[in-house]
Amino acid sequence: MPVPTWNSGKPSDTWNAAGLVWGPAGSTKTNQMNKHVSLGFKKKKDGDLVPFAQGVHDGLQAHATTFAGLPVTLIALLAALTDFTAKYNAAIKGSEAQTQARIAAREVLIGLLSQLAAYVEGVALGNADTIRSAGFDPVSHDHHAPVTLTKPVIDRVVNNVSGAVQLRVNMQPNVHSLNVQYRSGSGAWLDGGSFPSSRLVIVSGLTPGTLYEFRVMFVGGSTNTSEWSDSVNHICA
Repeated sequence: MPVPTWNSGKPSDTWNAAGLVWGPAGSTKTNQMNKHVSLGFKKKKDGDLVPFAQGVHDGLQAHATTFAGLPVTLIALLAALTDFTAKYNAAIKGSEAQTQARIAAREVLIGLLSQLAAYVEGVALGNADTIRSAGFDPVSHDHHAPVTLTKPVIDRVVNNVSGAVQLRVNMQPNVHSLNVQYRSGSGAWLDGGSFPSSRLVIVSGLTPGTLYEFRVMFVGGSTNTSEWSDSVNHICA
């Protein structure tokens, strides 16, 4: 059937176009460029988290051109979602061990969603429609005072397993995630991953016996990112 239009005469301005608010004075365009990715999914009930995560997967898949540099593969997200769904169902009338397995699977899924949320935040640049297209919910922080992230500090670097190190970073409020870069010698900085928490920042795929330089950046606040930390050198075991 034909798409109804209001009297602007422009086909793109349909009566139900995104961002149109109807009132006594007609329609107005809301501000679409001052939104952030909501992290409310972290508090969703298990039964609500499953369709939400599926929506994120489907949204990112449908808009692969817009979200071309995902920090988490859709295969990994779907695997975590499938695992959580199975353990959620098993734990409904299951044992304490099955309940703990459900909790652990949920944390993995939330961690992946948090990395994707931070990535979408950077791509969307405040555009609510872009945030929605990725399956996330936009939220306004206009009522909050501006928050500027301070420069992070790497407190310590410790060997984790062969070819991997763990960075211990001072955390602060209003941080959604942190990004890591590393390099060997005077080479180019390489992406070490995006992490939802400073408690588990593990950079893997390193060569044992090699001296590496590491630095981190906070993501969040009202400035989106902090400056890079001072770099720290460490020999990978």
